[in-house]
Amino acid sequence: MLQQNNKHNTFVWENLGNIKMGRGELGEEMPVLVYRLMQYTMLDVLSKEYGNDKANEYFRRAGYLAGTEFAKNVLDLKVDFNSFWANFQKNLKDLKIGILRMEDFNETTGEIILTVGEDLDCSGIPITDETVCYYDEGFISGILEVYTGKKYKVREIDCWANGDRVCRFRGEIEETEAIEAIE
Repeated sequence: MLQQNNKHNTFVWENLGNIKMGRGELGEEMPVLVYRLMQYTMLDVLSKEYGNDKANEYFRRAGYLAGTEFAKNVLDLKVDFNSFWANFQKNLKDLKIGILRMEDFNETTGEIILTVGEDLDCSGIPITDETVCYYDEGFISGILEVYTGKKYKVREIDCWANGDRVCRFRGEIEETEAIEAIE
């Protein structure tokens, strides 16, 4: 069987296309319901095929890829930390991804505690006594890594799904070699 070369299967920022041109009548926005419909059905299929742990890891990896590309294409990486953080917050709010707040940042260790309110992935879902924002973990770690040049491990410690009203994440620098700085 001849294998097709599907360029849309390999992510590059440009493949997002010109949404304004392509959706002239419907516009760039869509209901959160539609995003979650895609997200949770994809997670269901991956979980059934590969198991929950592997599916969650795939979501982290996809979030990481999205975060690195988002940082490179949307955020200003050449500014001081406070300006970067303000830009990060503004973009998440403007794009209706969530309301980002920093609770704590240790300048010595790089550990960061942050919250995302009105999170695109989970705010308003039923309580299941678990954390569910694996994609967000990867997304945040990718952004932090691109900006700092240090590999971050980000894990959700509180979630709407476990009864909280914001998603809280802890990011820690991993003991690995730093990536090359973005030029």
